[in-house]
Amino acid sequence: MRVAIFGTGGAGGYFGAQLARAGEDVIFIARGKHLQAMQTQGLRVETSRGEIVIQPAQASDDPAQVGTVDSVIVGVKTWQVIEAARAMRPMIGPETFVVPLQNGVEAPSQLAEALGVEHVLGGLCGTLSWIVGPGHIRSIGEAHFIKFGELDKRPSERAERLRQVFERAGVKVEVPSDIHVSLWEKFLFVVSFGGVGAVTRAPIGVISTLPETRQLLEQCLREIFAVARARHVALSDGSVEKSMAFLDSLAPSGTTSLQRDIIDGKPSELEAWNGAVVRLGREAGLDTPLHEFIYRSLLPLELRARGKLQFPA
Repeated sequence: MRVAIFGTGGAGGYFGAQLARAGEDVIFIARGKHLQAMQTQGLRVETSRGEIVIQPAQASDDPAQVGTVDSVIVGVKTWQVIEAARAMRPMIGPETFVVPLQNGVEAPSQLAEALGVEHVLGGLCGTLSWIVGPGHIRSIGEAHFIKFGELDKRPSERAERLRQVFERAGVKVEVPSDIHVSLWEKFLFVVSFGGVGAVTRAPIGVISTLPETRQLLEQCLREIFAVARARHVALSDGSVEKSMAFLDSLAPSGTTSLQRDIIDGKPSELEAWNGAVVRLGREAGLDTPLHEFIYRSLLPLELRARGKLQFPA
């Protein structure tokens, strides 16, 4: 299968490297020094099971030169999705389908509006992976997975074909019966983990065991669960407990991209994470006081990172 990884960050780089190692025709879309390093030295991914080196790596910053592909895996940040949709159009043929991996619940609809709903699946992933230098990605722990499915919930040949591709690459993969439920299950724990982690500046091994911060995590989970149910998403009754169990299973040093970006003074996905909980909750007539506190507490740092506020660190 010819697969384009649009956005070779932690998630895109990790899963793209797994596919390339398994012999799939993978093209990495990147830019700047990260792109240059991949073109000259290949892509290097550190994992708990050893190092993956894709050399040579097919990498470009020009989708028009890449041409039509079978599938596009979208690994950009949430605020880059709409721009990415416009940029990837030269790679979209009549049968091409796009799988977003963003941490949020709105990317599929954004891509569908830009490219046509017939080209879009819902998708998500789980991985503790990030760029540590040009052409170099580090991944920790064993909790890596990818899920995708049709937005209308029907089984499809294309989703099954992609599932088999990831399975052959040794990636934990699933095509759930309702991708919307899966998106909100991921949203549930990653936004809670990310928000509490960003405010406390502590890794999951600390915030999940300290009673006071563990209580914050549980309260965040329950607020998102209530919003999902109010929006007619069929989350199961045990979703909060399941999420806490998953968080307890993560590598103790684990952090989210939101937390790392806030600490590093970079633009983050705050608006699409805790900000979205507040906004979607209001649309459903629900208050989400803890997420509103987290969002408002981190907003000055977010605005400074985007050049909209200035104050000393």
